[in-house]
Amino acid sequence: MPEYDAYLTRSLGFLLADTSRLVRERFDSRARTLGLTRAQWRVLSQLRRREGINQTALAEIMEIESITLGRHIDRLEEKGWVERRPDPKDRRAWLLYFKEEVQPILDRMREFSEQTRLEALAGLSEDERDRLIETLLEIKANMMDLEPLADGEVSEIKARGGRRGR
Repeated sequence: MPEYDAYLTRSLGFLLADTSRLVRERFDSRARTLGLTRAQWRVLSQLRRREGINQTALAEIMEIESITLGRHIDRLEEKGWVERRPDPKDRRAWLLYFKEEVQPILDRMREFSEQTRLEALAGLSEDERDRLIETLLEIKANMMDLEPLADGEVSEIKARGGRRGR
């Protein structure tokens, strides 16, 4: 079993998942000081990039049900941080906007994000940090370029050298 443990320790999937979980947990503990749940900070983070988006589109981007997002928006509205406005193009839809009162929360979230990033990258040189980000972007692009697998299909590696023919 030690060989298998070593394999798991260096397994790309497990390593990415564990690292992601640890970084999220660190950020979560900071966000809780603002009275935010992970779901709420995810909504605020996504909305920050897409203010004025309709609720259905935001739910799709976040890969959650519209009704679930609706409950999160309800809570953020109760806190006075988010507001729904009617969509002039679709009377059934709502567009989501920040209220002025949320700006200090967004500023703190940005600070928390920066603190967590610095902690996660401690001990790495600026060059190593840049290479890590570039490598992760390459991995992400590789995965996004793949065709979906049919149920039960096992993928054959098309190009052993990767996207750039390495």
